[in-house]
Amino acid sequence: MRVDIVTKEYPPEIYGGAGVHVTELVKALRRTIDVRVRAFGAPRDEPGTTAYAVPAELAAANGAIQTLGTDLEIVTDVAGADVVHSHTWYANMAGHLASLLHGIPHIVTAHSLEPLRPWKAEQLGGGYAVSSWIERTAYEGAAAVVAVSDGMRRDILRSYPSLDPAKVRVIYNGIDVDAWHPVDDPALLADLGIDPSRPSVVFVGRITRQKGLPYLLQAAAQLPPEVQLVLCAGAPDTPQIMAEVEALVRGLQDTRAGVVWLDRLLSRHELCTILAAATTFVCPSVYEPLGIVNLEAMACGAAVVGTATGGIPEVVVDGVTGRLVPIEQVQDGTGTPIDPERFVDDLARVLTEVVGDPDRAASYGAAGRRRATEEFSWARVAATTAALYTEVARPAG
Repeated sequence: MRVDIVTKEYPPEIYGGAGVHVTELVKALRRTIDVRVRAFGAPRDEPGTTAYAVPAELAAANGAIQTLGTDLEIVTDVAGADVVHSHTWYANMAGHLASLLHGIPHIVTAHSLEPLRPWKAEQLGGGYAVSSWIERTAYEGAAAVVAVSDGMRRDILRSYPSLDPAKVRVIYNGIDVDAWHPVDDPALLADLGIDPSRPSVVFVGRITRQKGLPYLLQAAAQLPPEVQLVLCAGAPDTPQIMAEVEALVRGLQDTRAGVVWLDRLLSRHELCTILAAATTFVCPSVYEPLGIVNLEAMACGAAVVGTATGGIPEVVVDGVTGRLVPIEQVQDGTGTPIDPERFVDDLARVLTEVVGDPDRAASYGAAGRRRATEEFSWARVAATTAALYTEVARPAG
């Protein structure tokens, strides 16, 4: 069987969880299946991988139109595949059109949903309407839609009610616990400005509305003064949210010590070291289909405090691998807390409880690594995905 996987992100151009997912899935699938990767961006030298640039004629176009143009460059090359599998709306139209053109089934993996990210209009302008149309068209025409959590599956069926529920399958994200593991490197921590003798709360993520960073920065003002806040945060979606975060960080730095902001791309070794030294990792997202970053933190032995939304409760076991923060959300697609002050207070309260009991936090971290190892292996993800390929593949001959 030959499967063509279409993705915007692929090494070395990765900036989010979808790119991590595709990278690890391809690696595991290639042990048993002929997988061709069709990725956006600069040329790659990896066998079986082809890259596609934005057509020169679209250099000045809206980002969504550039994406559509890149998708069109990919479609013809999918000829000969038994299944085409696309990841994120960026790649969805390539998969959809290849399915129509070549008569092969198209599988979509949902890493997020455009209807639940209305703030993308800040980034794409009118292109958000285009991205939303692409996603809807691809999902409604797909042979199967993969949700990365039960929470995501519910969101898909609510957002696209015409979908046959039988076509929407849950296959969790995975984690490579050999690559993500505790690292003890005090010298590196010192170079990064982190004091390992002090309790710490660590955030890792892009600066985007869905990650809830402004809520965390407000909650951090309530943390005990000895607690460090380590922000591994960059790649802002818009200048507006970057300005908001910068103002909140400056305000914290003016009133408390130990606010460390690392806004560059960190290596895995650096992240493993930071996460292993954390008293707790925090995921304050208001929208999170699953959150590979939570699995990365667990694999590094960190307790996880996460918002009880989306797929996070399927990863973080409350009172076992960390804690969940309650949230009531507006049902308008933004994920905005109904009572933002209450959410901020609850986040601060739970974080204070966890960092105030380092022995319990360490036990959460140990349980989290066991759970990541036993329940979220990429071998399991690949086997389930390969079985779905076989199920939807066109009949031989």
